[in-house]
Amino acid sequence: MPLSNVLSDLIEDFDKPSFLYQAGAIVVCIVLGWSLGYAIRRAWLRGGSGNGVVQIGVESFSYVLSPLAVVGFLALAKLLFVAERYNVHLLRLALPLFASLAVIRLAFYLMRRVFARHGPVGAAILTFEKIFAMLVWLAVALYIAGLWPDVFEFLDDTKLPLGKNKVSMAAILQAIVSVVILLMLALWAGASLEERLMGVQGIHTSSRAVIGRMSRAVLIIIAVLGSLTLVGIDLTVLSVFGGALGVGLGLGMQKIASNYVSGFVILLERSLAIGDMISVDKFTGKVTHINTRYTILQGLDGVETVLPNEMLISGPVQNQSLSHRSIRVATTLSVAYDSDLNVVMPLLEQQPHGVERVLDDPAPGVSLTKFGADGYDLEVGFWISDPENGRGGVLSEVNKKIYALIQSGQIKLAYPSRDTRLLDAQMVSVLAGISRP
Repeated sequence: MPLSNVLSDLIEDFDKPSFLYQAGAIVVCIVLGWSLGYAIRRAWLRGGSGNGVVQIGVESFSYVLSPLAVVGFLALAKLLFVAERYNVHLLRLALPLFASLAVIRLAFYLMRRVFARHGPVGAAILTFEKIFAMLVWLAVALYIAGLWPDVFEFLDDTKLPLGKNKVSMAAILQAIVSVVILLMLALWAGASLEERLMGVQGIHTSSRAVIGRMSRAVLIIIAVLGSLTLVGIDLTVLSVFGGALGVGLGLGMQKIASNYVSGFVILLERSLAIGDMISVDKFTGKVTHINTRYTILQGLDGVETVLPNEMLISGPVQNQSLSHRSIRVATTLSVAYDSDLNVVMPLLEQQPHGVERVLDDPAPGVSLTKFGADGYDLEVGFWISDPENGRGGVLSEVNKKIYALIQSGQIKLAYPSRDTRLLDAQMVSVLAGISRP
């Protein structure tokens, strides 16, 4: 229907009771829709009802539930008005507006769920959201103005040459839209499944990551192939593309392919897991993410390092928590030679006890490492079970307790001692003669 007809119908209904009834019905539908969405979010999300799968579904659906509920109530109100033989021009105008709002909110949720899960929303996503919202509102305006059939007919009649065939712009746009929609749904499903798997405690973290990555890859492949089939593209043409892709991987993408394969090897053989404290080359830190191409290592200073997975396969890696999480930490000191080791060593052995994070089993110990130039060199060793929290804090606490013993005089540190000797007069004259030219 043309825009002039829409405006004329609304003006004609403006002085009729049906117009006020429609306006009141729209207000009631909005209140009911938003109230229903709020009630469901509060009951399911805040209350934590239901199992994990239902919880994920309700959480995802709650972002678009309110506008969809409004659309449902508006459709019901329209049916009631038609049954009572009232005009529904205002309701017919409100339906596409709220439907477009639901589509926009759903697209925004999927974009942020897929591309901004672990950080703030970037400028590129915000720009895309604005462009998408503008296109949706433009489509709604064309629909309300009655120009949508003419636009679609123009796109369908416009042919573009693709090889030996000509394809209409309408078919190309339909293919793009179907691919984007199915791909976004596949990415959302993969992200939700991965988050769900990472919360399962009965499966090893590496196995969870492998299942999540492979599930996402399978969903993406199914989405792309399904969307191409829907628009009538023969999938046999992909064989040429697959051959070209294989040649590209073999010639110019060896490193990328190697990193992807290395990522799956790491996850499958479980040599690394999220939370492990590792040392690679000159980098030391906690593994926070294991992706298919790279691994993120967070140092104790908060700096994150992105390591290619090939680096973790081809080089030596020190894993402080591979088979067990207990590691030994030690501090050294040198005591004076006049100290009684039978008294000093048991005294030092008691200092790590009572310090937070220090284990009682294995018990702390003190060993005589060597006889130094100025005193006995002793090593105080103890064990901790959380290497991901670093060694500096617990080592400092133990050193503080040893410092208290030194201040109290119970332990005497070794100090450098040097002998100073005076040469007799004859030796001085001999040296003076040698030094003359």
